Amino acid sequence: MVKVMPLQVEGWTAVGVEVQLPKTTLLAVTAGPGYIMCGALDVQLLNEKLKDRQIVAGRAVGVRTIEQLLDAPLESVTDAAHALGITVGMRGRDALRILAESAS
Repeated sequence: MVKVMPLQVEGWTAVGVEVQLPKTTLLAVTAGPGYIMCGALDVQLLNEKLKDRQIVAGRAVGVRTIEQLLDAPLESVTDAAHALGITVGMRGRDALRILAESAS
């Protein structure tokens, strides 16, 4: 099952996506030019093999719901996300605020 839902995060609108797969659930929330995602996100791949795309993304591990993803500290971020001020340890909702503000 796939769920797509609008979310109000820190006064900004984001889009949450939940994909239920066998034995795992993929979670992502996007705002502005980037997104945060569960542990399935391969930040190293984005930074190395897809570097030319300048993908803005952050990864939180150990999360099972969108709400947990919003509250969890980011375990890793892409170089492009770091350039916007998104850092390791920052809560997901704080990273989304930066993404939303950078889009306006």
